[in-house]
Amino acid sequence: MGISYIKAKVKGKKKTGIDVKFLIDSGATYTLLPEKVWKNLGLKPKREVKIILADGTEITRKVSECYIELPQGDGHTPVILGEKDDEAVLGVVTLEILGLVFNPLKRTLEPMRMLLV
Repeated sequence: MGISYIKAKVKGKKKTGIDVKFLIDSGATYTLLPEKVWKNLGLKPKREVKIILADGTEITRKVSECYIELPQGDGHTPVILGEKDDEAVLGVVTLEILGLVFNPLKRTLEPMRMLLV
C-alpha cells in the first residue's frame, strides 16, 4: 500500500482559505483538520463522534464542516476537528460528496461511477 497526498484549499466562515496537504486515506470515514488549521478557519464544533483507530482504541472527537477545494472539484464536507499533532487526512465521505474515488493502483483521485438505485 502506498501513501498518497493531495493539496487542497479549505475555507470556513472567514473568506480566506488555507492550503493544506492531505493524506488520502480510503479507510478513514471523515476528513480531519489539524487543530491549527480549523482554529485559523474559525470552525466551531457542531457534534461529537466516536472513532475507532486502527489499533482498536476508541476516541471521541468534535465534528464541524468546511468548504474544500481539490483540483478535481469542490464542496462542503464534514470534518473532524483534530488536535495539535494530528495530520490532515482526506476521508471517503468528502471523496463521495465530490464524486471521487481513490484508485490505489495509480494512486490518483478519479471520478466515481454514479449509481441511481
